[in-house]
Amino acid sequence: MLASRVIVYPSDFAGALRFFDDILGLHRFREYGVDGRVTGVVYFLGGGYLEVAGGGQPPGGRTPAGARLWLQVRDVDAEHARLAAAGAEGLGEPAVMPWGLREMDVTGPDGLAIRVVEVPEDHPMRRRL
Repeated sequence: MLASRVIVYPSDFAGALRFFDDILGLHRFREYGVDGRVTGVVYFLGGGYLEVAGGGQPPGGRTPAGARLWLQVRDVDAEHARLAAAGAEGLGEPAVMPWGLREMDVTGPDGLAIRVVEVPEDHPMRRRL
């Protein structure tokens, strides 16, 4: 495995770009297109990438429901405040989960479920073997 990315095919391409640029605040890795028109944007996503492709659906039809984008941040409370100020929809309050992570939900384009997670300093996920 050399690289990975998550590809979403939003029904509203321009609206999805506004969400990932202005609300979620992701940084663009590259853009691509045809005839000078941007038809796809790839964002940095931690150790991988998120690609937003125009056209409304992937080759071969819609992808199955039930997917969730998991994004780790340094400070979930700061992200909550920033997302609320940016007008994010479906924004849940940060909470400590039974497994010890601080998490909150936000809704992306086309109802994409996004979980924003902070791994506390004393959590076992911080340990390296």
